[in-house]
Amino acid sequence: MAKKKRKKKVIKKKTQKKRGLPFPKFFKGRRALKGLIFFATLISVSLWLFWGVPLPTTLTSKQYPVSTKLFDRNSKLIFEIYADKRRTPIEIEELPDYTPQATIAIEDKDFYKHRGFSLAGITRAAYNIVFKQKLQGGSTLTQQLVKNTLLTPQRTVRRKIREFVLSMIVEMLYTKDQILEMYLNQIPYGSTAYGIEAASELYFDKAAKDLTLAEATLLAGLPAAPTRYSPFGARPESAKTRQEAVLRRMVEDSYITQEEADSALQEELKFAEVEAPKAPHFALWVKEKLVEKYGEVMVEQGGLRVTTTLDLDLQDFAQQAVAEEVEELNQYNVGNGAALVTRPKTGEILAMVGSKDYFAQDEDGKVNVTLAKRQPGSAIKPLNYALALRDKKITLSTALADVPTCFSVVGQPLYCPRNYDGEFHGLVQARFALGNSYNLPAVKVIALNGIENFVEFARLLGITTFTDPSNYGLSITLGGGEVTPYDMAVAFGVFANSGIKQPLISVLKVEDWKGKVLEEVDFEELEGDRVLTPDVTFLISHILHDNNARSAAFGGGSLLNVRGHPEVSVKTGTTNDRRDNWTIGFTPYVLVVSWVGNNDNAPMSGAVSGVSGASPIWNRVIGEALDKAEDGFYDEKEEGHAWPKQPDTIIGATVCATTGVLPESSTADPGCPTRFEYFLKGTVASSIEGGQRDIPIDKTTGAPASGETPPEQTEMQSHKVLFDPLGAMYCLDCALPIQPVTIRYPIQN
Repeated sequence: MAKKKRKKKVIKKKTQKKRGLPFPKFFKGRRALKGLIFFATLISVSLWLFWGVPLPTTLTSKQYPVSTKLFDRNSKLIFEIYADKRRTPIEIEELPDYTPQATIAIEDKDFYKHRGFSLAGITRAAYNIVFKQKLQGGSTLTQQLVKNTLLTPQRTVRRKIREFVLSMIVEMLYTKDQILEMYLNQIPYGSTAYGIEAASELYFDKAAKDLTLAEATLLAGLPAAPTRYSPFGARPESAKTRQEAVLRRMVEDSYITQEEADSALQEELKFAEVEAPKAPHFALWVKEKLVEKYGEVMVEQGGLRVTTTLDLDLQDFAQQAVAEEVEELNQYNVGNGAALVTRPKTGEILAMVGSKDYFAQDEDGKVNVTLAKRQPGSAIKPLNYALALRDKKITLSTALADVPTCFSVVGQPLYCPRNYDGEFHGLVQARFALGNSYNLPAVKVIALNGIENFVEFARLLGITTFTDPSNYGLSITLGGGEVTPYDMAVAFGVFANSGIKQPLISVLKVEDWKGKVLEEVDFEELEGDRVLTPDVTFLISHILHDNNARSAAFGGGSLLNVRGHPEVSVKTGTTNDRRDNWTIGFTPYVLVVSWVGNNDNAPMSGAVSGVSGASPIWNRVIGEALDKAEDGFYDEKEEGHAWPKQPDTIIGATVCATTGVLPESSTADPGCPTRFEYFLKGTVASSIEGGQRDIPIDKTTGAPASGETPPEQTEMQSHKVLFDPLGAMYCLDCALPIQPVTIRYPIQN
């Protein structure tokens, strides 16, 4: 029977051949259809994945790169990012051992162990793709070589699959040393330098074979992000930080000793001289932002034509003003200065001066202070007062007792702030407390607001550097938290722009070299976020342009007054240790932030104050910018003086010049002299309490008795008193108005 069955099968096969059936039984019917679909899909996917990809045997990069050009708003060339590649091949045997070792240590420590890919890297990348919806490399040196020479920098799943497959093929075609040599000869190191030899010439003006360990480790850190880590870039300090990481990894992988690493880290690097662009801090910062969006290759070889917001003429004027005024302040140990000019309505950056001299021999010139964290001093106070006005905890006529006061916070020593001039000024209304920048009233206002509320409010207005409120104390209103000039321009722009927060912009249009528009700002659709009501910003702006409100501290003829522009609102800031000095002023058309100090935080001389430090720079720059705005240079012509516009929700009233209450209800000071003040509707003199009261008096001093006054020295007397919002009693007709007081924080309602 078995033989018969076998015979039948043979006959059946022969029959199939006679009938010309193309497939065996497995592919008959539905199985045949599935097989066809499978093979067609396989071929289609393969074509989709690898069509047009260069052969790994070529390992050549694209030809004919085109330079990217940055222009100012009037089409004046600021900076050209050269497209010509500097590439000089070098054999790996010519290099010191530590040069390739540094690259392996920081980029791919298992280079000689894997076959083109790292399982750990792939796992990490897959996790980020699946769970974080973020494409992330875990790239080996082989993958980086393939990506930079055979593929595009597109961050897509398709490109990652191509990269993975091609990397395995490259590993089969070439030895590890050949791959490493190709990597070192073809990887971009920033600017026009492709390969270690070109990078060595560009950054150190020497051959790669002559690199020291310190120089080699700095270069090894560049390929991961050449623009970000470049010592010639917007943040040169990042290059040093990256070098430290390379040396640390080399020690961990036993390529060098800790002593060799320490020695290299201490070595003073002497960089080659390079031609910096016009407006260097701005240009390099814009380049960095473009790289983040379009990629390194596109920016350096893609021929972008970028129209920026910068006014190159104003930039040159501001740069000169900063350099000249810092030179004048040199005798007061002022080593650096910076300025930032914006249009509050649009957020356009018109000028960015990051230091007194980008070309200075020391590293200070390369640091862009407009993006650096510094303490703002009293320049932060307007935000504090704006919050209290918004929440109706004070009005501009609210009287605050500027008298010796300490604040008690659980678990902390007593905090007893003092004013900049070392004096106390008695009963001071909020307008004059902010105008004259008195410290103690400002601390009382932050105590009313609460630190948590203030930190959140500052973030709302654009301060990105404030973190956990528990990190700050009441001194945050005197500059106890670090900010950047960039963020302060955003926050003060809210006051200038009637409560609208407008993010700063630096680019108006990006085109390719053939004229195709890739992005362009549409000003009609440019909408910021409303973070304050116009009535609150009106009150703050009005105080800051009121020369009378600040004359007690700054005098009537200070540089806070801009000739021909009485409408300018302005605030200064000086830290208690005199390490930072600011001036920030604005109209609806122009805003200027200026700063002076030292990059190493060294204190300035005591002669540097609110009107002698950053103010001369600020006065010159805002005057020039406002003149241009009046001439319609920034598309929107300023009509006359742009005084703060009074909203319908603001009303005026006559109040006592001494107590801030309405004269007709002034039981504390009947017959008082009066003055005019603005209020939010429904808040006129609403926070004032006081009148004729029987109070305990210290018979020896004539002042209100304190808790330490002995009973035998205390007697009850009738006096005119006023209570400020924190409950501090101020006697209007006592020999001494008040005893030193201690206030608990948080304030108990």
